[in-house]
Amino acid sequence: MLLHPPLAHFAIVLPVVASVFGLLYLMNRSETMSKIAARTAVAAAIAMIAVWYTGNQSGPLIYNFLDTSGKEELLEHKQLGLYLAVAMTVVALMQAAGCKMKNFAIQALGIILTVGVMATTFLQGKHGGEIVYEHGKPFQMTQLQNYIENDEDLDMADDEEKVGIIKEAILSIGEATCEKIGCKADEKEDEEE
Repeated sequence: MLLHPPLAHFAIVLPVVASVFGLLYLMNRSETMSKIAARTAVAAAIAMIAVWYTGNQSGPLIYNFLDTSGKEELLEHKQLGLYLAVAMTVVALMQAAGCKMKNFAIQALGIILTVGVMATTFLQGKHGGEIVYEHGKPFQMTQLQNYIENDEDLDMADDEEKVGIIKEAILSIGEATCEKIGCKADEKEDEEE
């Protein structure tokens, strides 16, 4: 099971939450807001680490379903994910230390850096979406695998019939995908010929 996609949403949202609470702390400098800002930054760091870890587990599972440029982008995505996990951890530790020592300058620097991590996380999310929706076909492959596993006709068919059934499944999945994303199935068939 791929945990990376659902966890990635936490890694995108929590730095936003940490940034908002951090900016509120910068405006009013209350001790309560200082603690909330530091704790949400720590939660964001934990989410980033979890997403980086699950991404390392998920990446090899979809690597072969990607085209060449998608494979390159996946490797860049993995590298930036590591940088974001490390950066958010350092920033969270900085904010926690600033909060504990009641040092406004350290915590303020951590908050400013959190905003930078947040912006980079948005870019990372955009690239993750491109890997899935522009470069890869993991969803179609899952559909095909489910179709093949659940088709009783496939068990009783000879090899030639099996090939025909699988080709039909591939075409129907391709047409359904084209309908969802707005491409034209005829153009794809023309390119293949």
